[in-house]
Amino acid sequence: MKRRSKTHFKAIHISVPIRVLDEFDNKLNYNQSRSAKIALLMKEYASPENNSLALYTVEEIVEHLQYEFHVDSPEYTLVKSLLQILSK
Repeated sequence: MKRRSKTHFKAIHISVPIRVLDEFDNKLNYNQSRSAKIALLMKEYASPENNSLALYTVEEIVEHLQYEFHVDSPEYTLVKSLLQILSK
């Protein structure tokens, strides 16, 4: 007999800019599910008290840091270099 998941799913339709979707898909590894990642992000957003860096990869955290600094700053250059190292 097949085991059935106790989690029920619902298909939804959303509209996002194509560039955002492309960037999102480029962040996913080949074995990651877009739906699973979006569900995780939605769950995190709905539960701010459980906001944890553990939900993100190191690369995602560093990428977020890059937007905290001005493009001409040494901090931005350092974070950008670190991102290049992590992406190898």
